[in-house]
Amino acid sequence: MPAKIPLVDLAAQYATIQAEVDQAIRRVLETTRFIMGPEVQAFEEAFAAFCRAQHCVGVSSGTSALELTLRALGVGPGDQVITVAHTFIATAEAISAVGATPVFVDIQPDSYNMDPAQVAQAVTPRTQAVIPVHIYGQPADIPAIRAAVQAAGNGRAIPIIEDAAQAHGATWQGQMTGVLGDAACFSFYPGKNLGAYGDAGAVTTNDPRLAEQIRLLRNHGRRSKYLHEVKGFGQRLDALQAAILGAKLPHLAGWTDARRRLAARYSQLLQGSELTLPRVAPEADPAWHLYVVRTPARDELLAHLHMEGIGAGIHYPIPLHLQPAYQDLGYQPGDLPVSEAVAESCLSLPLYPEMTEEQQDRVVAAIHAFLG
Repeated sequence: MPAKIPLVDLAAQYATIQAEVDQAIRRVLETTRFIMGPEVQAFEEAFAAFCRAQHCVGVSSGTSALELTLRALGVGPGDQVITVAHTFIATAEAISAVGATPVFVDIQPDSYNMDPAQVAQAVTPRTQAVIPVHIYGQPADIPAIRAAVQAAGNGRAIPIIEDAAQAHGATWQGQMTGVLGDAACFSFYPGKNLGAYGDAGAVTTNDPRLAEQIRLLRNHGRRSKYLHEVKGFGQRLDALQAAILGAKLPHLAGWTDARRRLAARYSQLLQGSELTLPRVAPEADPAWHLYVVRTPARDELLAHLHMEGIGAGIHYPIPLHLQPAYQDLGYQPGDLPVSEAVAESCLSLPLYPEMTEEQQDRVVAAIHAFLG
């Protein structure tokens, strides 16, 4: 039997950078600076430079990044935050964690990102933030979303928070995700394009006051050891994870190039098939966290690929507005028809920088065999 092809291969990645990662870990162990310290500061500066942002604040996870950003903006009970249902639940959980109410809007049928026209209809006097998600590494049209929010809000300044958990290095009109909105929240979950070896996250922003407030909140509301200026949290970026991320970051641009090459090759090899392939806006240069196709026979194709030893997956089979956790909001099937249609038909194909063309050919051949 040929070797299995995983959805993502972290072991293959580690093999290419083992010496650098091991050295970074050893450096932290030898200095015993496990909490905050120079490794965290060095990574924050490097990632801010990568995103072309003025500030980066390392936190404990992508979920923490979203929650702390909302808190730093003063979002709380009684407020509404507009977001999408086609995303991982952490996007909505952060809204719930601060006591606000998620308001779900539908997505565009081509990019699967937030539909600016839907946002305009969802803005109310209670709207205190909007969280577009750069789903699958495809950047959302933040300028159009901002214009829609401003028009619907009669010029009121409503913050736009990018959920950039899947979009490290993606650009819109040449601008990096991380500086398109008022703040951007990144996840460094192991499987992300830039992944730690545990949970980790960060917020990027060009607003110095917002950055300072998030720094306070992540570290128990303090600048010095026993003086606590505000009620905060223990949601700091771990120094070991910062060191690992710092070792990986110089490789991110090359990894992104490899993802783009493989995504283009998928599109070429699958062109003309019965699958709905990803479409990229002219303004966008995606990071290709995932290569997602659509087919009415999704479940059958997924089973076939698994039988062939190919680790395809589904992101995400149940949209958030229909999750049991959010049944209290009163959404019903049919409320977000595009999100629901995508959830029923989307399939993620294996994609990672170390993937070989031979592996990709096997995936494509298995798909063509299934489609006949």
